[in-house]
Amino acid sequence: MKQLQSYLKKYWFFTVVGLFIVLLSIIPIRLAITSYQNPFPQAIFTLGGGIDREKFTAQFAQYFPNLEIWVSSGTNKDQAKSVFQAFGISNQRLHLDYRAVDTVTNFTSLVSDFKQRQIQHLYLITSDFHMPRAKVIATLVLGSQGITFTPLSVPSNRPKEPLMNILRDCCRSLLWILTGRTGASLNSYVIYSSYAFR
Repeated sequence: MKQLQSYLKKYWFFTVVGLFIVLLSIIPIRLAITSYQNPFPQAIFTLGGGIDREKFTAQFAQYFPNLEIWVSSGTNKDQAKSVFQAFGISNQRLHLDYRAVDTVTNFTSLVSDFKQRQIQHLYLITSDFHMPRAKVIATLVLGSQGITFTPLSVPSNRPKEPLMNILRDCCRSLLWILTGRTGASLNSYVIYSSYAFR
């Protein structure tokens, strides 16, 4: 036992890195198992950041009348409800959540709700320029909880986001997996109405 403790003290960095690699390797396995067990999405999840996303979601949801719709920090409640009502979507299917302050917290603020309702496969809807970052975060945050996703991009005329934004949010997602915190509170420049464009 003392030998093991001595070994861990001496090689603590490699031990931590090894455990981290094992943790990350579990995510693809969990995603594969979940995809096999739940090949079809059980709900629709839209990331806020523009009314066009809600309109796309409402139109898409018409084809899947049994799926609940979750919108994370989208347009204000009245505007969102009127968009969905215009497409004949009942308020009973609609879950509007305003806890998120950025893309990472879009996922971390709702993942426990999805787990509580035993949702293991989501349609993930966001703008095309935003989708690469959303997919990385979804893979880490949702994947670590055994939830898979099918991405659907809303067309836009915007260029793809910089790689630095993707790497930053990848690190924040990993921080959440390890500590349960995203680091969002460290950002004193959070602007609630435009977070999806950072």
